[in-house]
Amino acid sequence: MDLDLRKVRYFVAVAELLHFGRAAERLHIAQPVLSRQIRALEKDLGAELFQRDSHGVTLTAAGRQLLDDAVPLLAAADAARRRVRRTARGPRRLVVGFRAGVVVTQALRAFGAAHPDVDVQARRVEWDDQERMILDGTVDLAYVRRPVDERGLMLLPLFTEARVAMLPAEHRLAGKQELALSDLAGETWLRYADPGPDDVPIRSVEEKFERVAAGTGITLVPVSIAEQYSRPDITYVPVPDAEPDQVFLAWETGRRSPLITAFAEAAQSLV
Repeated sequence: MDLDLRKVRYFVAVAELLHFGRAAERLHIAQPVLSRQIRALEKDLGAELFQRDSHGVTLTAAGRQLLDDAVPLLAAADAARRRVRRTARGPRRLVVGFRAGVVVTQALRAFGAAHPDVDVQARRVEWDDQERMILDGTVDLAYVRRPVDERGLMLLPLFTEARVAMLPAEHRLAGKQELALSDLAGETWLRYADPGPDDVPIRSVEEKFERVAAGTGITLVPVSIAEQYSRPDITYVPVPDAEPDQVFLAWETGRRSPLITAFAEAAQSLV
């Protein structure tokens, strides 16, 4: 029996929330309907996906495996739908994602000059959605920074850049010419890549500015951020022994697009 993607979407909602009632609310369906669909999926697969008891809902080993497989599977289905719709609309289009600090203007111009019949657009991505936006077809390819979940992606290394400490303007180290990581020992660091359960997630560089300026913590950012963004209440200090930031061009492994190949060549030639 073929795998029903609708049932898989229902499963992912329950697996992420571990609560049938909240999952039903997210999906805008009745809870009994959701329960029947999950039982039908378990029957289709011949495996129990959830353990249900008085303490709540947990994933079985089979459920954890399906969750690992389901996320890229659903992203690929969404991407196929977007690509078909984009093709049906007529003119060819290439959507290029980019992270804050990465300047893509030259690459867009070079590609556009060589492919005047292609509508090329740029769209900003953030650290927590850069992979998803590639895999679900929101962007065709993107300039991404580490850390990167490489599953399902082809990565083309482009360049590295030094990182600097982002500090409040009145910080005790703000006037230094440069710092070592050891100088920052004992400082409070922003937890934006791995927030705690009670933390408000930090997604953008603008949100980092607000946290640092307020004295909540400090962080390291690529030097391109320091060059493009300035505020009187923020200061940047080079940290030569910090691990460099690496920028890649990334696209879905399964894509066989001459436009992606052409853009990647243009981007690489400009490095």
